[in-house]
This record gives sequence, C-alpha cells and structure tokens, in this order.
Amino acid sequence: MRALVLSDTHLTADTVERLPAEVWSMAEAADVVLHAGDVVDRNLLRALAERAPVHAVLGNNDHGLVGVLPERLEVVLDGVTVAMVHDSGPRGGRPKRLRRWFPDAAVVVFGHSHEPLVEDHDGLLLVNPGSATQRRRQPVHTVAWLDLDGGVPRAEVVPVGPLAVRSTAS
Repeated sequence: MRALVLSDTHLTADTVERLPAEVWSMAEAADVVLHAGDVVDRNLLRALAERAPVHAVLGNNDHGLVGVLPERLEVVLDGVTVAMVHDSGPRGGRPKRLRRWFPDAAVVVFGHSHEPLVEDHDGLLLVNPGSATQRRRQPVHTVAWLDLDGGVPRAEVVPVGPLAVRSTAS
C-alpha cells in the first residue's frame, strides 16, 4: 500500500488550483491520501477523495473544519497502525512524546512546521511531508510517500512544483 502524505496546504475553494499538478497525479496513483492538517477548506479534501480515500486531521488554521476533522487519528493501513496529528509539539522530546500519545503506532504523520522530515526512532517512523504550497524557509515545496508493503513502513520526502523541477535540472 502506498500513501500520499500532505500537510499545510492552506488552500481555499478559490486557491485549490495552486496545488501542483504532479500532486494531483500522485493522488491518483496513491492507494490512500493522508493529510496532516491545515487543509483550510473541505473542497481540497473532496477533490482528493475523487482520486483516493482520504484521512485527515484538524490543523490550527482549519477553523471551518472544527467538529468535522478529528485532532488526532489512528488508522490501520496494510496491517500498520498509522497515527496522525497536526502539531507534534517542540522538536525536543518529540519521539518520546509521540510514542506516549500513540503507543500502538508504527508511524506518526504530522505537519505544522512546513519542515519535511523522515526519521526512525527505535521503530517509530516520524513523517512530516512539509508543504506542497507554502515552503516558508524550505528550498522547495514537498510531499511524502509512505510505503507500507509487507508491514514495514518506509517514507521519502518528494520535491514538487516548479522549484523542484529547477532544482533537479541543475
């Protein structure tokens, strides 16, 4: 099973077209889409759901989705427990904190910082896809792939958008 992981897209009904074209193609190729919050508007979730099943959590900017999206979520995908939360808290102590929050999870997907990250901490895989639309201090926009085949989770951050094309061409 392959999951497309997104976070911090911050797209409204009027700006949903700002999601890079390759992300739409990736959603079509995915078995499932995981969105770690700051969706902002349910139109993006609807459009993604036309391509693959979607699981999403509430972000701090998702004011219109309070009561619609959970703050935390655990799903079992291909036999692997994947937990989701928007804000994982400060860097210091993050792995222990997330293990405490999600003791049964093999993977925790989070966002909020817009900083892509894939780290394994004694069997707990932490995945922050960054942002496909608001890179902030990052050199490129990013998403992540989460592969769950065989019960062993693996993840990679993938650059997307026009800056990614330029950075891979140089």
